[in-house]
Amino acid sequence: MRRSLIFAAAVAMVCGLQAADRGDITFADGRIFPESLTSTRNGDIYFGSLGQDSVYRATSKVSQATTWIKPKSNGLTTVLGVLADEKAGVLWVCASASGGRNGAPYVGETALKAFSLKDASFKASYAFPGNGLCNDIAVAGDGSVYATDTIQARVLRLRKGATALDVWASDPMLLATADGIALLADGNLYVNSVGQGTLVRINVNKDGSAGKITKLETSRPLMQPDGMRSVAGRTMLLVEGAGRLDEVTINGDKAEITVLKDGLTGPTAVTLVGGTAYVTEAKLALRNDATKDPGPFRAVGVPYKAPK
Repeated sequence: MRRSLIFAAAVAMVCGLQAADRGDITFADGRIFPESLTSTRNGDIYFGSLGQDSVYRATSKVSQATTWIKPKSNGLTTVLGVLADEKAGVLWVCASASGGRNGAPYVGETALKAFSLKDASFKASYAFPGNGLCNDIAVAGDGSVYATDTIQARVLRLRKGATALDVWASDPMLLATADGIALLADGNLYVNSVGQGTLVRINVNKDGSAGKITKLETSRPLMQPDGMRSVAGRTMLLVEGAGRLDEVTINGDKAEITVLKDGLTGPTAVTLVGGTAYVTEAKLALRNDATKDPGPFRAVGVPYKAPK
């Protein structure tokens, strides 16, 4: 009996280690097209599913994500960015109306939606003025929530306690096809352009208003930059649709780009959990072709140690 107990304890320890040191994360369903992901301090990971108009979750103890917020719940459509705001107990989700490009009319409503991190219950919805495309999200220390609008070249803000979004920054050139967004320790906001392959800094003034927008000089050209997350004082992780995971270090008006992994299949977003950077392979090029099977989806785990 003693030997059996020892053996069972050993198996439990090994299984626990395997869960903690999980590699890639897979999905319970097909045609997920996971466009974005975010994580909490305990290691849970949340995925915005563009294919299912829903949100998936993989808790820290498992390596397969399952449905957490049901498809089309509370107006979820064209689900892109997701961001876990643990301080507020909220999972922020980008939902967008269809249309809007090249003068086409919008169908539905573009909004930033709030769900409870505790139980996935719906909390609130904040409409984008004039619709647009809600792409990605960042949260500041004061509780302000920022979201990029890819179609209308702007960044919207929801102040803590506010009941509506306001247009915080707008520029038809510098913010055209705005996509990934992150806040660094300098208190400023960083936004990339998926269409232009650029990275800009938006200064945040003392009163919270948007200041100067500066196009940064990158150490090499970016190709379809997409999701990015801050991981240290002046360092971000960023994915390029061309298949790369990068480390980006800001030094004044310059950005040093270091490739951490190449050869990824349609990466769109990244989040850091412990010593692993998880990257979604969204395969968006196959989303609108029902005759082609995109195969199983995954979030690729890449070992990474963030600088101090």
